[in-house]
Amino acid sequence: MALGIDGGLVILDSTPQTLPAMGRSTSVGIVEDNAGLRRSLVRLISHTSGMSCVGAWSEGTSALAELPALKPNVVLMDINLPGMSGIECTTRLKQLCPETQVIIVTVYEDNENIFRALQAGACGYMLKRAFSDKILEAISEVCSGGVPMSSEIARKVIQAFQKPPPQPANQLELTKRELEILELVAQGLVNKEIGDRLAISYWTVKAHVRHIYEKLHVRTRSEAVVKFMSENPLAAAPRPNLTN
Repeated sequence: MALGIDGGLVILDSTPQTLPAMGRSTSVGIVEDNAGLRRSLVRLISHTSGMSCVGAWSEGTSALAELPALKPNVVLMDINLPGMSGIECTTRLKQLCPETQVIIVTVYEDNENIFRALQAGACGYMLKRAFSDKILEAISEVCSGGVPMSSEIARKVIQAFQKPPPQPANQLELTKRELEILELVAQGLVNKEIGDRLAISYWTVKAHVRHIYEKLHVRTRSEAVVKFMSENPLAAAPRPNLTN
């Protein structure tokens, strides 16, 4: 039974929670700058049978300094952290601890943050207003190979991948240069870095990006990458790095 809200998370009573056995204790780290919510998550994990909290951090730098040695199974990650964002922290953490699964727990439900987080390596995306039992289910699910998401987020992801009405072929055809730029966008490079990589000006890159948006009928970089890959599956295949 839900008793109240602490820091945005709807918490249950203090009775220890029990999840289906997963073979061994699941270790969980928490990166959350809201002190009230951080305490709630620590308490939730610590009082759940089959789970243990290895630590909680208020920002990404200290978390990255300590998490690799702890190697938790799962990390609950906020996006809006002081200094380094949770998305950047996720990217670096996955490089240091590729086996650690990251679940984003945030108030943001816009497409840009959702797809940036997934591209960074997050395997789940939950909203902070979720009931605590949903957070526990998400941890259990991700340890079983699932990709847990709040229902609102799942709908947005599905909508983004649903095929839009057929467009004239010439509207979806990107030039060779636009394809090169889109591939570098997918790698996370900003316009200046793309210009340096391709030896063209920042303004030329910006113009190409605008044309890509117009052709794909999107408004953000993440939407452009996702839409193009969903409509051109072969484009997702590895390509040589564009270093020239």
